[in-house]
Amino acid sequence: MVTYPEVPGLYRSPVFSHVARIPPGSTLVWVGGQNAVTADGQIVGKGDLAAQAAQVAENLTRALAAGGCTWADVVRVQVLLKEGSDPRAAFAPFQPLLAGRAAPALVVSATVAGLANPDFLLEVGLEAVGP
Repeated sequence: MVTYPEVPGLYRSPVFSHVARIPPGSTLVWVGGQNAVTADGQIVGKGDLAAQAAQVAENLTRALAAGGCTWADVVRVQVLLKEGSDPRAAFAPFQPLLAGRAAPALVVSATVAGLANPDFLLEVGLEAVGP
């Protein structure tokens, strides 16, 4: 079972943890950065961050399942936002997926000048520990 130790001297946030301790013998699952692309390669929500974030969340859910995991198994989330994007719109679809945990996942968020396609507004990757 993954544990999230409290770190003396660091702010305790309700939305992210600072440290995750993964026990020996665990199955680690990495999900590469996902964009708002459908199975047939179409970009969803050009110019609409909320629509893109919803598609990214759906893609991540599928990728986690392929790795034998669910959102409950997610240890770390990395979010890249295109410059000028509102992080609240990007994070909204993920809040219910990560809710109800004993401790929040680790989160990395960065603003970037651009992504692989100029129509992409965000990219999200994950690490999870499977059963």
